Amino acid sequence: MSDLDSLALTPRLLVALDFDGTLSPLVDEPMSARMIPAARRALDALTALPATDVALVSGRSLADLRVISEHTDDSLFHLAGSHGAETWHPGARTGQDDPDDPADRELLAELVAEVERIVAPVDGAWVEPKAFGLGLHTRLARPDAAQEAQREVDALLAERAPNWRRRTGRDILEFAFRHEGKDQAVAALRERLGATGVLFAGDDVTDEDALRALGDDDLGVHVGAGDSAASVSVEDPAALAALLHRLAQLRAAR
Repeated sequence: MSDLDSLALTPRLLVALDFDGTLSPLVDEPMSARMIPAARRALDALTALPATDVALVSGRSLADLRVISEHTDDSLFHLAGSHGAETWHPGARTGQDDPDDPADRELLAELVAEVERIVAPVDGAWVEPKAFGLGLHTRLARPDAAQEAQREVDALLAERAPNWRRRTGRDILEFAFRHEGKDQAVAALRERLGATGVLFAGDDVTDEDALRALGDDDLGVHVGAGDSAASVSVEDPAALAALLHRLAQLRAAR
């Protein structure tokens, strides 16, 4: 993979970033997440440069991603929500490539209700309805209760929706009837923008697909502890913000 100095010289740069745990600290209340100020300054500096694009690539629904990133209609940040199934681009409409099957929508509503019934007795667990699926959050639950709730939900989805995509992350079990992944989201952004080099950064299991798909002219950054396919690791969102600020400086001086 490329290093930061080489990436700064690429003719068309795409900086694609996960949000939770990457630009924002992980929080107990998901909708209270916000980008740290240093990260905001670094991204603003990058978007001000020629031939440089910034995208937020998240498992959050597009609507929720816009809220937590404080994204406005005049923003220059590209958005890929729901692991890339929903997109927003400056000057273009919100979109998804394929229409949903009404049967998927009907099944989703039924499953959200059933999963909510399963987790109702579990203190600290809750269900997040998503644009194309649902997430079981267990961050605040006792470990034994969380494992039992996950086991029951896994069994339910295996029976009722065996073809849905299953994902795990930090204290979340997620299912979706759309199968897009962050690797596909980054690839679509690369093609749309004509990027010759990509920096992708993320902190969780769902980011590894995108990190593994990067090429020789790209740079993968893992935020936090643990094994990763990324070639660079940083401690936390503040350290990532410093790296992005350095990239902006290098690119401005190229």
